[in-house]
Amino acid sequence: MNSTTEEAPALPETRRVPVPVEGRNPGTGKRQGKAGKAPSQSFRNRLRRDKQMLLMMVPGVVFLLLFFYIPILGNVIAFQDYQPYLGIGDSLYVGWQNFVDLFGNPDFIQAFRNTLYLAAWQLVFLFPVPLILALIVDSLISTRVRQVFQSIAYLPHFLSWVLVIAFFQQMLGGAGFINNTLRDFGLDPIPFMTNPDTFPLLVVVQMIWKDAGWAMIIFLAALASIDASLYEAAAADGAGRWRRMWHITLPGLRPVIVLLLILRIGDILSVGFEQFILQRDAVGAGAAEVLDTFTYYTGVIGGGWSSGAAAGLAKGIVGALLIYGANKLAHRFGEDGIFAKQAR
Repeated sequence: MNSTTEEAPALPETRRVPVPVEGRNPGTGKRQGKAGKAPSQSFRNRLRRDKQMLLMMVPGVVFLLLFFYIPILGNVIAFQDYQPYLGIGDSLYVGWQNFVDLFGNPDFIQAFRNTLYLAAWQLVFLFPVPLILALIVDSLISTRVRQVFQSIAYLPHFLSWVLVIAFFQQMLGGAGFINNTLRDFGLDPIPFMTNPDTFPLLVVVQMIWKDAGWAMIIFLAALASIDASLYEAAAADGAGRWRRMWHITLPGLRPVIVLLLILRIGDILSVGFEQFILQRDAVGAGAAEVLDTFTYYTGVIGGGWSSGAAAGLAKGIVGALLIYGANKLAHRFGEDGIFAKQAR
């Protein structure tokens, strides 16, 4: 009996399956980033890659450290009876007494009241002007006319306040062009530059003439980012210029408007130093004394270093609280503001 030998079936070749390890690629075993992404560069590699950009930042960082952050440490004199010949280390510590004296000083209260009053004028009448100028420039068809208008509008920004006040003095002063013209017609001159009652209006006009054109550039950049197809679609649907501006332009500018408004509210106690100190003597301290000039005359001219530091510190704290509150209000209305809203 012949027995037939049968070959056993070949077993499939076994492959070694790598055990997946957290943080490594199952096929290569190399490290990978989150969600399978490429591994992030090390700090040293990023430093080497961004070396040129970091070197460009060094002058600005050094400037901020020397003139903004390190001087913050000097605010300790607001809690001392600071004497320059003793220095910070040996001057007497008085706690909150400087702030108690400050808020009981009628001159400080007057300066604080003037600051808020003038800031309200600037916020109501100055803030909308750059937006209106940007809308006017954006509506101009001729590129050449638009460029000329922009140049004329923002060139005064580069003039110092000394030149600006001198220009207004030549135009509106007692011996200026307008009052000389009034005299030629037998009319009484108008004290534009020395009338305390009209001083807020004078300040706003000066600031509009000097800085409105410069602030207009921000709104023009925001207008350029609005999708032009939205205007085309609205025009095809029969929307006029005003409806397009109301439903497309202003909503597109809303984030920029909110951001600038928050910054302006936070800086509301800084209405300007040079502009007011140059006109303080002509108008009088009762109308032109603001927190910045009060700090200067009290701390630097009068030698009340601790009182001046207390006034400056109080102003900075109030400004920070205003920025925080305005930013929270922007979040409540669905805008990002300065600080991004934290995701829950």
